[in-house]
Amino acid sequence: MSGILNRTFLRRGSVFAAVAIFGVVASGPFAVSAQETTSRAKVDELLRGSHSHGLGPVAISPDGALLAYVHQGKDGWGVELAPFSEPAKTTRISASKKASASCGEGMVQWAPDSRRLAFVGDCESAAQDNIFVASISGDFAHGKPKVEVERLTEAKGEVGFPVFSPDGSKIAFLYVEGATRAAGALAAMKPWAGVIGEDGVEIQRVSVIDANAHKPVTPAAATPANLHVYEFDWAPDSKSLAYIAANPPGENNWWVAKLYTQALGAEPKAIFAPAEADGLLHGLQIAVPRWSPDGKSIAFIGGLMSDQGSTGGDVFTVNAANGSELSIVNPKRNTSAAWIEWADAHSLYVSEEAGGNSQLVKVDLAESNSEHIVSVPVYSFEGVPGDGRLKMSLSATRDHSIFVFQASSFAHPSEFYAVRANGTTVTSLDGLQKLSHINDGIEPSWGKSESVTWKNEGFDVQGWLLYPRNYDAAKKYPMIVLVHGGPAASAQSSWGGRGSLSATSFSAMGYFVLEPNPRGSYGQGEAFAAANRKDFGYGDLRDILAGVDTVLAKYPVDANRVGLTGWSYGGFMTMFAVTQTNRFKAAVAGAGISNWQSYYGENSIDQWMTPYFGASVYKDPEVYAKSSAINFIDKIKTPTLVVVGDRDGECPAPQSFEFWHALRDQHVPTQLVVYPNEGHGFVNPEHRTDVLVRSLDWFAKYMPAGN
Repeated sequence: MSGILNRTFLRRGSVFAAVAIFGVVASGPFAVSAQETTSRAKVDELLRGSHSHGLGPVAISPDGALLAYVHQGKDGWGVELAPFSEPAKTTRISASKKASASCGEGMVQWAPDSRRLAFVGDCESAAQDNIFVASISGDFAHGKPKVEVERLTEAKGEVGFPVFSPDGSKIAFLYVEGATRAAGALAAMKPWAGVIGEDGVEIQRVSVIDANAHKPVTPAAATPANLHVYEFDWAPDSKSLAYIAANPPGENNWWVAKLYTQALGAEPKAIFAPAEADGLLHGLQIAVPRWSPDGKSIAFIGGLMSDQGSTGGDVFTVNAANGSELSIVNPKRNTSAAWIEWADAHSLYVSEEAGGNSQLVKVDLAESNSEHIVSVPVYSFEGVPGDGRLKMSLSATRDHSIFVFQASSFAHPSEFYAVRANGTTVTSLDGLQKLSHINDGIEPSWGKSESVTWKNEGFDVQGWLLYPRNYDAAKKYPMIVLVHGGPAASAQSSWGGRGSLSATSFSAMGYFVLEPNPRGSYGQGEAFAAANRKDFGYGDLRDILAGVDTVLAKYPVDANRVGLTGWSYGGFMTMFAVTQTNRFKAAVAGAGISNWQSYYGENSIDQWMTPYFGASVYKDPEVYAKSSAINFIDKIKTPTLVVVGDRDGECPAPQSFEFWHALRDQHVPTQLVVYPNEGHGFVNPEHRTDVLVRSLDWFAKYMPAGN
């Protein structure tokens, strides 16, 4: 329910369209009032100056000599090559002479020889991605290198995440043959038709191709048709794969996925199943499998995770032969691991969230029962790093002396950076080696930010506070509380907006904005992330209200002009909170959940609910009823705008209809806006802007400006 897109970037949005649904959405382009037109113009004006240039995935060659990254230029998203020592000395790779602004290339991955680069591109066909390999020769120091690009696949479906085998002879990648939509529950669901759950099910499998074929081949699946694969890794001998998979449908069953190993050409073997495990991981989720360099162990991240792709938890290892000897790598750490990579056979690098910061640590695996040794962080800063593969993943040289990634914060637009693992800790983005200057000179149109902390009921809680643009300490300001999705996710410091409801946009329009990370969030350890189980809307709401009190006590915020909003789990929290308290004067619920009992039978991802509620709704309806806003609807007084996509599988539109209908019945000011052809994560820029404009107007109407 996090609303985090599960692909590296979206190159094309859906065509803008509108439909009439009970008069909620106009029959032509979205009808707007004069006030809304003014807001749209102000939003465009304010945010235009802070619009950063598009940056995509980045990778450093294993030998540390070359840098490859994806950049949006006049001929679309393309791959740039540069010497790591002179990152401004770039050479553009083009997979086709047909390159144009509609082209998209990305997901760059180096071969072990540091002279071949795999990437995904669609410049030869705007409707189909394929795998390409660029072979690089020559010397950057004496002019541009020679680059030859070959297409290796003749794909007919969704292609992504190519990875060379350790010996460089093969490339494995995820492939959905005949795909009609992106894999995962965030994309718009196909219209319901045929035998539900049986007809038209699209299965993501691992395909393997010869990296030296020199001609396109039709991808052949290496994994079986009865397993939907989410993430994978090569064995060090290049003869086997480790992967996390479940029976189809894939968007629903990640929450019951198992860890498999499979020799190429053989049958898979399930070596670890959380549902069958005892102890810490029983019934929870696993992600990011990584085979150790000596072939003896497989490491992964395990914990309570509400969304595939939004990874957080503890690090574990198991015996690669049979899944035995489960061992936790990072016990007692009040952090949430998001990505891992073996440094050598006895140590791991862990990219983690830590109380609002992002940090990278090295963990040496101790023998017997001794404490594992955790290094001082390589870095720990306010901001969000990532190389474009998985959440907070990093690209490293073979010896792990250098890591590269894209990063941003509220104060820094996206750029590419490098950091050296030399025993000292870099504590800010300014302390990193900056590899690009693509967004130099771009200033934020929003106010400054602060990390704020407070204690509540024994928990340490953290959040982000954005000041209003052009802040004047002599004035009193309204505040919007923006609750993140998930719940297993977090608000982090990053440039620009995230999704359709944007803290930076609210700040630019003159609001204080509080983004809390209440219990259930990442960043404070696994116990904190699991603290809202069977308690949705209660302890987490008390944490949020305590954060509001903390801000009111210290900052010039008008207590009579505090609003609430959020998307997905944040949409649920918005719906539920306004039935529990009248402190919020206006609310905007994005893709929310109003009735957990009916939701269980409506959504496409019901498997995620059992780990959180303890049982299915049919076994324990009371625990679902306890957290359903609809059961407290007679208490609501707060004017609430409700927005949702008509093809949302994670938080289906009927949940928003039910809440809107109940508010109308209670004579509470409300409006429901349904956006056509949108799933859980909106892809149409016009729709995202429309949500923001309507939200700003809603808050302005019910929380008018003034001291």
